[in-house]
Amino acid sequence: MSGGGEGGGGGDRFTHFDEAGRAAMVDVSAKAETARVAVARCRVVMAPATLARIQEGQVGKGDVLGVARLAGIMAAKRTSDLIPLCHPLALTKVAVDLSPAPPDAVEIEATVGLTGRTGVEMEALTAVTVAALTVYDMCKALDRGMRIEAVRLARKSGGKSGTYEAE
Repeated sequence: MSGGGEGGGGGDRFTHFDEAGRAAMVDVSAKAETARVAVARCRVVMAPATLARIQEGQVGKGDVLGVARLAGIMAAKRTSDLIPLCHPLALTKVAVDLSPAPPDAVEIEATVGLTGRTGVEMEALTAVTVAALTVYDMCKALDRGMRIEAVRLARKSGGKSGTYEAE
């Protein structure tokens, strides 16, 4: 989805609209296959006591960070089922890392890669978001005031648009 190409069939347009203005998945068949990597990040901010319980393995639903890591990986693989017009991709790498950031947060980073015709930014963003939602779900009985913040693309490489690095 993140790449360009023809939208429904006319010229080298970078759009998700066809000639009649209807939504259409971008045609990337003419694009060259390149190695593409995207990294996304976010934070789940919580009460310090909630973070302590996560770190001590004292959350009733189990290993919060382990389950959230798996949820993020699974979500990256299913991005095209969640985001309209997103291409189904054969990902070759998905890594989701969750790190306690005392006193009150868990930082999440996803790295997604493939060799293909379209980028993997949406897959990386989906991975961190679903991992964050999983942390929330597993800990909501302890802390309903948790916040998911700063969901963003940190960097990407490959494809016609080249490299992007967030400030």
